Amino acid sequence: MSEIAVVGIGGWGKNLARNYFQIGEANLRYVCDLDEKKLEAALNQYPGVRTTTDFGEMLKDPELDAVVIATTGPTHYRLAKSALLAEKDVYVEKPFVLEVAQAEELIELAESTGRILMVGHLLEYHPVVVELKKMIESGDLGDIYYIYSQRLNLGTVREDENALWNFAPHDISVILYLLGKEPVDISARGQAYLQEGVEDVVFFTLTFPDNSMASIQVSWLDPHKVRKLTIVGSNKMAVFDDLEANEKLKVYDKGAELSSDYDTYAEYIGLRFGDITVPYIKTGEPLRAECMHFLDCIKNRTQPVSDGNDGLRVVRVLDAAQRSLEQNGAPVSLG
Repeated sequence: MSEIAVVGIGGWGKNLARNYFQIGEANLRYVCDLDEKKLEAALNQYPGVRTTTDFGEMLKDPELDAVVIATTGPTHYRLAKSALLAEKDVYVEKPFVLEVAQAEELIELAESTGRILMVGHLLEYHPVVVELKKMIESGDLGDIYYIYSQRLNLGTVREDENALWNFAPHDISVILYLLGKEPVDISARGQAYLQEGVEDVVFFTLTFPDNSMASIQVSWLDPHKVRKLTIVGSNKMAVFDDLEANEKLKVYDKGAELSSDYDTYAEYIGLRFGDITVPYIKTGEPLRAECMHFLDCIKNRTQPVSDGNDGLRVVRVLDAAQRSLEQNGAPVSLG
């Protein structure tokens, strides 16, 4: 059984603490936060857990195996580095860190200390995303032309990070996971309407070596709540709507095909309209699956699916998108 500490019990940290308290393979040993009221509530909710505001003192506990960091993005690097130096396995919520050099340093530190380093790219553990990965790898969708995603809401306004860094890690991680490759350049445009210097809405495009593309729209200033990903392939198209209660994945047997045997232009490009299918996918809480995966990696000393390198890939894209944003949409190469 792994002894776990959850650091930061805001909105998402509460969900992590709940899962580690309920999972039989884990013991929620500590809940750490600077807010005494939050700690008091956690003590009532998780009987027997130890509460503390002293992160450094907690790391001195030799019985503590792993630290789960769910604080604000700007604190991730410092806390993760301290935990790795204390020889604890580490899980860091998204965004992993805010600088490429910080990500590279944490990866090297985890390797040198022999510790597990995992990043909270939740959707890589979502049953629908796992199924989409299988469909792409099997060729069922054909060649992937492009992917576009929308992550919109009214609320969750942050002061310490913009909509790009707060929302986009989910979509970037999924797209890189599904395609299994990294983009060659990124172009981003956005605006800060509510707070100067903190973009509320960002549109950006990723271009890949084979000319496939991905477009991502994120906003916390929108009348709609949307969590949708669309994949357009040469054989089929697929739509993942995470807000749908039951039919989260729909596969469209639709496409356009070129013909070498034609008499008119209309016959040269033929459109195919087939069935729409809703695959049965056994659902469960993706966060539970992610937590179980971290515990399994701790136990068996194996690399997580969303390891530090996965986190680095996402931070590289975020960094390039931020630089493009500051250059009013000029494409930024990832080299």
